[in-house]
Amino acid sequence: MSARPQPNEAASYYSIYIDRITSDDIVDVLATQLNETVAFLSDTSEEQSLRRYALDKWSMRELLGHVNDTERVFMFRALWFARGFQDPLPSFDQEIGFRAAESDQVSWANHVDEFRAIRLSTLAFFRNLPAEAWLRSGIASDSSVTVRALAYIVAGHVSHHLAILRERYL
Repeated sequence: MSARPQPNEAASYYSIYIDRITSDDIVDVLATQLNETVAFLSDTSEEQSLRRYALDKWSMRELLGHVNDTERVFMFRALWFARGFQDPLPSFDQEIGFRAAESDQVSWANHVDEFRAIRLSTLAFFRNLPAEAWLRSGIASDSSVTVRALAYIVAGHVSHHLAILRERYL
């Protein structure tokens, strides 16, 4: 699917993620991001992954656990709407999810492996998506969103959090 999502394809607060991606080839972006992200994350030690840049902030493990969970949520939404389901989907409260995940108890290596597995699944989904499904939409978190916008949100969300890792943690 080529062409970037239009502003009306997602709630305005998602522009923080969508606008990070400039390419019209989102599948290529997702594939490139997989290799670059795994290489970047693999340079972090287990000890370093427990670092917080402030006492009240997530550790690196918690941040990557959040990234993994959020990609799953966005991908479920993409699957739901791409397959033609019309029932609205609920909001995702990242604070509830982060607390229940207990990500500091999971090794950094396992978080990185999990990211790789999730992203491979994301790529398989979008590579096999029928052309007409990219523009299907539905309601999630009380806002309309297209499958195409969700693909950009997935990539932009990872880009956003990698920037935070680089700027605040490392």
